[in-house]
Amino acid sequence: MTQTASLSRSAPSTKKAASVEFRNVTKRYGDVTAVDDVSFTIEPGKLVTLLGPSGCGKTTTLRMIAGLEMASAGQILIGGRDVTNLSAADRDVSMVFQSYALFPHMSVLENVAYGPSVQGASKKDAQAMAMEKLALIGLSGLERRSPSELSGGQQQRVAVARALVLEPQVLLFDEPLSNLDAKLRRRVREDIRELQRSLNLTVAYVTHDQEEALAVSDHIIVMSNARIAQTGSPRELYEEPADLFVADFIGDANILTGILGEPDGAHARVQIGGLSVRLPHRGVKPGPVKLAVRPDAVVLNETASTAGSVAGTVTKASYLGTQMEYEVETPVGNLFVVQYGSRDPIPTGTRVAISLTPERGVAIIPGA
Repeated sequence: MTQTASLSRSAPSTKKAASVEFRNVTKRYGDVTAVDDVSFTIEPGKLVTLLGPSGCGKTTTLRMIAGLEMASAGQILIGGRDVTNLSAADRDVSMVFQSYALFPHMSVLENVAYGPSVQGASKKDAQAMAMEKLALIGLSGLERRSPSELSGGQQQRVAVARALVLEPQVLLFDEPLSNLDAKLRRRVREDIRELQRSLNLTVAYVTHDQEEALAVSDHIIVMSNARIAQTGSPRELYEEPADLFVADFIGDANILTGILGEPDGAHARVQIGGLSVRLPHRGVKPGPVKLAVRPDAVVLNETASTAGSVAGTVTKASYLGTQMEYEVETPVGNLFVVQYGSRDPIPTGTRVAISLTPERGVAIIPGA
């Protein structure tokens, strides 16, 4: 199978997907708290991403699910069973590491068969199990090659097959695509998502890449400074950020200041300099507020400023094939603007009229 082919479809495992639950879990290393009183649930058969910047605690959280790190406080349950004090070998989980951790002196088949062999399966049975999983991920015919003879995408698939071969209750991914180039990363993440859905796997997935998280996840847990900043679906996090950190971290956002008027049902009008937009007030009281304005919610018009717009000046313009990106200097702040579709670029120095399209992504940020 080539790198661009999709994963082959197969009948789901007979083993039922398991939930993962953290109850007030803390992990300390001496005086340093790496994970601080974290609680969440991963529902059976769902792919949940732990997302955040380096040092936020996401990888430590994943390693505690695996049993590679032990919790300092709290409870960890897998499939309703308390595994807090169980070793990694007793947890029925498998992990795909960032480095893939393939044995260079073993063939692809030997790498995948290694787990069943260690657990006591005969060589014949272990290899049969390995061949089944290699077929599932589309690597039939490559079983005799060494890892060094495979592309990065193929090596990543071998690592997934090795994790799947024991049919774990929970599959864990630690930055699995970080060693791949951008185009291959997109293809392989689609393969992982297809595999997770077709086999009804419970997956915990760690990444610092916001686009990757938005693309593959049923649910995202955003972490910051060892705690959970917000949880929700990709759309909820993008359109309804809970605070400034989430608004700025999930996709690009222009953070602007406005004045919120009196509520009218679930909505209220916000004045942003010369701009006025009607938005869900999200329980925020009237007065000064912060707003997250997504780059494609900003509309640029080269005609003269009109009612409901403010004037600005294009200071930078970048052509990215499918889109144009601009930086625009305005009375309400410097804006990052994205325009999709083929159109003539607006030259730098051009005066433009700026308006907002709220339905494309303008949100009041509670507590900001």
